[in-house]
Amino acid sequence: MTDAYVYDAVRTPFGRFGGALAGVRPDDLAAHVVRTMVERAPGLDPERIDEVIFGNANGAGEENRCVARMATLLAGLPVDIPGTTVNRLCGSSLDAAIIASRQIAVDEADVILVGGVESMTRAPWVLPKTTKPFPAHDLTMANTALGWRLVNKAMPKEWTVSLGEATEQLRERYGISRERQDEFAAHSHQLAEKAWDAGFYDDLVVPVPGTDLTRDEGIRPGSTAEKLATLNPVFRTPEQGGTVTAGNASPLSDGASALWLGSESASETLGLAPIARIAGRAAAANEPQFFGYAPVEAANRAPLVRASAGATSEP
Repeated sequence: MTDAYVYDAVRTPFGRFGGALAGVRPDDLAAHVVRTMVERAPGLDPERIDEVIFGNANGAGEENRCVARMATLLAGLPVDIPGTTVNRLCGSSLDAAIIASRQIAVDEADVILVGGVESMTRAPWVLPKTTKPFPAHDLTMANTALGWRLVNKAMPKEWTVSLGEATEQLRERYGISRERQDEFAAHSHQLAEKAWDAGFYDDLVVPVPGTDLTRDEGIRPGSTAEKLATLNPVFRTPEQGGTVTAGNASPLSDGASALWLGSESASETLGLAPIARIAGRAAAANEPQFFGYAPVEAANRAPLVRASAGATSEP
């Protein structure tokens, strides 16, 4: 088995829903990071790229069914480079990296460009197909930006609650208080703000042409648990015990990211030194409404693989 390494990574700044990246198509966001990754690999002949794999959870519109392939073509890469798009919902781009690392491990590929892209803002509204044209009854449009849509009637109702309600149920199961959520969220905002101010993202983030966004829009400078505690819950009323707010929930975002994965010999192909080794991988699932806990089990299942004898970097 061949070890798989990370060689470089970039991403756009992440825009808020309806924010600075609202006017940019998702395939253009993806093409931008693809193009940037090629430019950042000084030794690369693009013909040496074995495949492009992107994660995309909301490919219902301008992603044009296979955004990895669209991004490859829009970026001007050789047309014989295949592209595939992966959907494991919130874990889509991580799954793209897992798939690529497995291909490298079994010597099916040497250099793969991996990424992820979403435009929650530009996700379309859709109408269900009807059994006959021009039905007499009303039809309801579905918003493809978030959560379940066009749900099969056979699906149990408890599985198809909103993502926010699922979060409320998860925190009830594990006894997570509103205070703990607000403290964690405030700390996260504070650390992100410090990282930007310290220049941590200077070499990792590339602005999107035609926009003036240089930092993630979702970061709230000066956040404190006390400030977040003043926000009203969104998915349940206070009387219903609601705790999830706009301040402690994950935001709807627009953006794209990409990285190089390759074997040890890919260092020469890319002209880059490895920065990390893929040491293990796994997937897990549980009841759909408790999806937020599945990554814990996946991490517990992941086998840690020791570096090969000839490895040049630490795990």
